[in-house]
Amino acid sequence: MATDTNFPSTNDFEALLAEMDIGIASEIRENEITQGRVIEVRGDFVLIDIGFKSEGRVSIDEFKDPFGKILVNEGDQVDVLVETREDDTGRCVLSKEKADRMRVWEEIEKKYDADELVRGVITNRVKGGLQVDIGVKAFLPGSQVELRPTRNLDRYIGQEYAFKIIKFNMSRGNIVLSRRALLEKEREHLKTKTLEKLAEGAVIEGIVKNITDYGAFVDLGGIDGLLHITDMS
Repeated sequence: MATDTNFPSTNDFEALLAEMDIGIASEIRENEITQGRVIEVRGDFVLIDIGFKSEGRVSIDEFKDPFGKILVNEGDQVDVLVETREDDTGRCVLSKEKADRMRVWEEIEKKYDADELVRGVITNRVKGGLQVDIGVKAFLPGSQVELRPTRNLDRYIGQEYAFKIIKFNMSRGNIVLSRRALLEKEREHLKTKTLEKLAEGAVIEGIVKNITDYGAFVDLGGIDGLLHITDMS
């Protein structure tokens, strides 16, 4: 009986499988985000298939909301960060929290490149300024809080504002914000409008900003004027 010499041998199959494994492995890179499918939610971990030769485990805590409710089910597609393709036990090490954090960093980088604003909540006081939560931690120097230096930084804690990103370095985990830059821009806009109506004899409302021995400085809207003490009742 004739033998089909075109039929692959066992060695050929093994070589083919090895090539497939190498191809898959080259697509799965450490410190990059990839999509996987949840194949099991078990006890204190979630088992995720990312198309690698072994599944990866992620702590169940990474899928809980602030109230402890589990927000993942079998069959869900999730983004995870590949921390290690194979640890000492041959298991793929994944993280959802780090993937989420990296996504936030990428979005912030896009806004920085496009010179767009970010919104955040001031969470606490730190050395030299304030810490702001914009999805990740950012630093607001004390000199960038207001138009003029302010001593009472604690009164800003818990407040939400828009900020301009003045420094960004993802590799160092460093983001520096400014609120002063926005206030200066607003002030310039007010100054332009005030100059349009400013004329000798005009009656204009203003806010007293500072009192001295010789009078008071009044903010007319982007422009400060001096009200001399001899002109005050």
